[in-house]
This record gives sequence, structure tokens and C-alpha cells, in this order.
Amino acid sequence: MTKDNHITETRLLFARNLRKAREAHGISQEMLAELAGLHRTYVGSVERGERNISIDNIERLARALGVEPADLLRRGTDC
Repeated sequence: MTKDNHITETRLLFARNLRKAREAHGISQEMLAELAGLHRTYVGSVERGERNISIDNIERLARALGVEPADLLRRGTDC
């Protein structure tokens, strides 16, 4: 099995919205990771669109930011 390096439009949308929401809250990737119970390098790779993130981790990040998971997948959102 080979690793799929194709970054989808939806993954990039999520990555942009996650970064925008994190920055709007004025917190670092490290702090977001701590609040969500994830590793800092994982959060960074999600924000770069490198990870095919699970629904469970989408929920953890959304909760940590105080937003709905769906907000992180919406176009033109102001998380």
C-alpha cells in the first residue's frame, strides 16, 4: 500500500479554517494541542493540510476552540 500525498480541497479548507480559528482565539498551536489532548506537531501538520484528520480529532479541536465541528468545514466561515 502506498501513502496518498494528494491534498484535497476539503482538507485545505479545514486547515485554513482551523488556523484562522486558532489565531482568532490568540492561542498557539502548542496551546491548542494541549487543550485538545493532541500533540503539537500533529496540530501543525493538520494546519498545513498534511493529515487526513479523523472525525474524532475534528471534534476535539472544535471543542478546544469553542466552535462547532461543521464550522471548521464551512467555506467563508469566520470561526
